[in-house]
Amino acid sequence: MSVRIGTRGSRLALAQAQTVSRLLEAEGVSTECVIISTPGDEKTGVPLHAIGGSGVFVRALDDALIRGDIDIAVHSMKDIPAERPKELTTGAILVRDSPADFLVSEKNRENIAIIGTSSTRRTAQIRRNMQGITVRSLRGNVDTRLKKLKDAEYDAIVLAEAGAQRLSLTLPGVRLDPTVYVPSPNQGTIAVVCQRDETICTILSHIDDPVTRNDTMLERSVMEQIEAGCFTPLGVYVQENFLIAEVLSLDGKKQYRVEEEVTSVRQAEVIGKQIKKEASALIEEAYRTLGISR
Repeated sequence: MSVRIGTRGSRLALAQAQTVSRLLEAEGVSTECVIISTPGDEKTGVPLHAIGGSGVFVRALDDALIRGDIDIAVHSMKDIPAERPKELTTGAILVRDSPADFLVSEKNRENIAIIGTSSTRRTAQIRRNMQGITVRSLRGNVDTRLKKLKDAEYDAIVLAEAGAQRLSLTLPGVRLDPTVYVPSPNQGTIAVVCQRDETICTILSHIDDPVTRNDTMLERSVMEQIEAGCFTPLGVYVQENFLIAEVLSLDGKKQYRVEEEVTSVRQAEVIGKQIKKEASALIEEAYRTLGISR
């Protein structure tokens, strides 16, 4: 059987698709990659919220799966929205790479004045933890962001460490502690989505990692109960059933944070509901500041 792998066309997306391809071919399954263009890739000069949020990277691939143009789609799991088409399921979650953010810069911390990122979470965490820093919007794929750093548009930029690792990049800078700079839910994880087809699901089960699936599904359970949307400064991270979750104000001056052992989806859902209740004012404030209706 040959499996058609749908992917975005960026270098990182292709590297992730190739990882899945190698794993499947090791199981005796032949593959071919099909590149799908998404609005998020085509419109890099505007803020992400102006074109529909991080879900714009996923919807075009979802549509291709539902039409039958591809058999599976490969995503950075953190990009997958909470609400999913009923026809689709996550057939495999690969072993997690680094969940951490990475501050890329050749400068010492005292010489960094401007940091580039398009993430509200990273923006709020930087403002909380790094005094005197100006944060400026930065979009584009990894290569585009690194070029803007090289061109001195920024003193530093923030990337997901896993992305750099998948591209075999050795970058100057420092790994940001994920217990302080709590990552986005599912950061560092590759997910493989498919239709609810028994044959495809069986094939994907051979490359699924149960430990990563457990941790990331607990993270998603918290995220789904918060119902915060992709522009909330929200970090959720589970490692070996220990949860750290936080919601921040955009200026980084206020936060609601939970650290707790979590052993079931039900418990994670209760914690998510608690965060939604206690941090609702912070969430609403973030959206008002961004001028986004919920």
